[in-house]
Amino acid sequence: MPYQPPFTLTTEILNLVAEISQAVGRLSAEHEYEKLLRLRKVNRIRTVQGSLAIEGNTLSEEQITAMLEGKRVIAPPKEVLEARNAIAAYDAMSQWRPPESKDLLAAHRLLMKGLIDEAGRYRSQGVGVMSGDQVVHMAPQAERVPKLMQELLAWLGNTDSHPLIASCVFHYEFEFIHPFSDGNGRMGRLWQTLILSQWQPVFINIPVESLVYQHQQDYYLAIRSSTAQTDSSPFIAFMLQMIRDAIEEGSQQPSRNGGLNAGLNAGIKLSPLDQAILDHMRTDPTITNAALAEQTGKAISTIERRIKKLKEQKLLKRAGAKKTGHWEVLL
Repeated sequence: MPYQPPFTLTTEILNLVAEISQAVGRLSAEHEYEKLLRLRKVNRIRTVQGSLAIEGNTLSEEQITAMLEGKRVIAPPKEVLEARNAIAAYDAMSQWRPPESKDLLAAHRLLMKGLIDEAGRYRSQGVGVMSGDQVVHMAPQAERVPKLMQELLAWLGNTDSHPLIASCVFHYEFEFIHPFSDGNGRMGRLWQTLILSQWQPVFINIPVESLVYQHQQDYYLAIRSSTAQTDSSPFIAFMLQMIRDAIEEGSQQPSRNGGLNAGLNAGIKLSPLDQAILDHMRTDPTITNAALAEQTGKAISTIERRIKKLKEQKLLKRAGAKKTGHWEVLL
């Protein structure tokens, strides 16, 4: 019997799929091809920087930009090589097909070239996923990896699941198997982007990895929760929220001064959700997160993430105590 990854389609997941599908349609309609091309470089930089930062790489967006422009970057050689490999891997995505094992191995070979001896080969030893000094996940034995990956890739090539859901399921299952000695996180995020971009090419320009980096503790928590439940629904819901938020941020125009942060900086148009949150707060400075969620039709977790981002961008602050204070909009 063909392998079927365990996952449950909750109401939240189905609603997120509908929201993302609508947002992708609007993005394609509202941004002509030339605008998307201008966004591609900016968002590719954010994608590479975000995915590497999750793994501890300290290179900034400015340094990665300099590398793309052929300039010398003063940084640890290993981190520079990681960035060069990641840039090459994302540039080569159009050559690969998601269900093909040879393409998966070729991508890992390119992504990890010069970084590990087993680049492009499944691991030959056991591996544990660490959180500090604690082992939080023991991956399946190395001898089981080829068969597990064969089953997962076969499922990916034959599933009738929506690409948004299939990409999240694959990402989680890939991280659970942990098929490589290193680079599993980078590869999982790269392959999800590949799956999404073959459904809708606009995903090549959407920096989902950057949003995941901003919420990496929630990313790991979603993986652990899915493992504990033997059901990847918590991870699917988390990643779909990241994808939806990344579409809102990634579709914004770069600032006129040439800044790289396509999002909530000065001179950049706010997303519709961010604008709605600020408008509600101007009207009612004591409004609660629950009320904002009801007014906007979004999940409370989404409202909390957007508020956190607005505060980080100095567009919003909280005055007074948590229960008796009020919001001050600074824009």
